[in-house]
Amino acid sequence: MVDSQRFVDLCRPRRIWAVAAVHAEVDRLGTLHDDLGRRFLPGDRLVYLGNLIGRGRAVAATIEELLMFRRALLAVPGVLATDIVYLRGGQEEMWQKLLQLQLAPNPREIMAWMLSQGVGMTLDAYGASGERAIAAARDGVRTITRFNAGLQAAVRAAPGHESLFSGLRRAAYTGSPEASPAGEGDGVLLVSGGFDPGRSFEAQGDAFWWGAESFARMDRRYGGFARVVRGHDPARGGVAIKRYTTTLDAGCGFGGPLVCGCLSRNGDLLDIIET
Repeated sequence: MVDSQRFVDLCRPRRIWAVAAVHAEVDRLGTLHDDLGRRFLPGDRLVYLGNLIGRGRAVAATIEELLMFRRALLAVPGVLATDIVYLRGGQEEMWQKLLQLQLAPNPREIMAWMLSQGVGMTLDAYGASGERAIAAARDGVRTITRFNAGLQAAVRAAPGHESLFSGLRRAAYTGSPEASPAGEGDGVLLVSGGFDPGRSFEAQGDAFWWGAESFARMDRRYGGFARVVRGHDPARGGVAIKRYTTTLDAGCGFGGPLVCGCLSRNGDLLDIIET
């Protein structure tokens, strides 16, 4: 059985709208939502492919925009809460690890690396800073614990933010992770940044965030999936459609547009929105 607390079965959607990495570019996200709100129909699914936060400065405003659009969609007759899915990307994974930094054996090195990857903007959004985080990591476990308690309180104080973070999933899919007896499948697997075809579905672990190289080498079907779709490419190679994979990242957060792909239930790209 697939763990429903980590993965989402999209069942048989009419269409799937898959939003690539946002990186806190709230203006682009708002424009995309305006367009998507006119196109989304009951029976569709909306999947945000992670990396919602980080890099850009408007982290808190981005979360507010996500929550506001969710409320707007749920006001449409026939749209269900389960039709809207948020995946965990590398930025969200770093944020979770930051809030557990007191457990790390080398907190100063980890904190410095996270800051180099853009987590400082999320710290700023919740009333902290990279400088304070480095100082806490240097001072030891007690200081880190107090520092993180303040961050967690700030997240709880922002209505809806804690619920969104706690509801992040690792992947979403149609069809089945298991291959049919014929070795074929017609489902689609949606991930944030990567996937390792050499691992079982349940054993992917951090490959969902950091397995970009393995994803790029995929040359055959995986399990019951005709296609694997990701929302972030660290190499910033642009939108790419290959035989077994699709990348929707056009560089949002690095000067490029935000992309949302409209997919069939087997992963064919039907339409694309760029803002």
